[in-house]
Amino acid sequence: MPGTSVIDDIELIIEDIRGGGGKPPSRRDDGHGGDSGDRKPEPGRSSPKKYSTAIALAMLSILMFFMALTAAFVVLRINNLHTWSAVRLPWILWVNTVVLLASSATLELARRKLQLHSLRGFKQMWALTTILGMIFLAGQVIAWRHLAGEGVYMASRLSSSFFYVFTALHAAHLLGGICALLYVALRNFETAHVSRFVAAEVTSYYWHFMDGLWLFLLALLYFGQ
Repeated sequence: MPGTSVIDDIELIIEDIRGGGGKPPSRRDDGHGGDSGDRKPEPGRSSPKKYSTAIALAMLSILMFFMALTAAFVVLRINNLHTWSAVRLPWILWVNTVVLLASSATLELARRKLQLHSLRGFKQMWALTTILGMIFLAGQVIAWRHLAGEGVYMASRLSSSFFYVFTALHAAHLLGGICALLYVALRNFETAHVSRFVAAEVTSYYWHFMDGLWLFLLALLYFGQ
């Protein structure tokens, strides 16, 4: 009918003016909400892309920082071939590596539990991940104390300086990851601007990045000595 066509045209104009938001009910929606859920996030929630972009930029800045330190390490290592005194890596570092790899595995198990709507299973695996992260930090402290017991300090030589700098800075950034894990575990997401799923996903990006960064640093310290 001509009248129906005019009404539909008016509704389309209103939608264009409002940018697709707050459109009046129409026969095309059939009471199912149309595609408005795909166009904008849930009311009261921030866009997940904002958090993903923020953590990506943070990881990029951290990576650039460590790459600058790596370049300095390589240059000094090459320029001091005959005077470079290697540091024997404490055995606890290998245990720490296994612990950190295990924490990434439990983190993924936690995310799968959350996807299956098993909140209890998610919290258990998430708590285990947090505990493993703390164990890793404790292991790093043991490694530092082990070197100190052998008389190897940060100012002892170039190799020991880089060892302490690399491991301490990584531990500091990993501590930030543990704080993020605790936030996800303890936060009440019913009133938060981000869902638990998005928070867990973004935190997992950072945690896996710290895992990969540690493997790189360990290989650098091992083969660069």
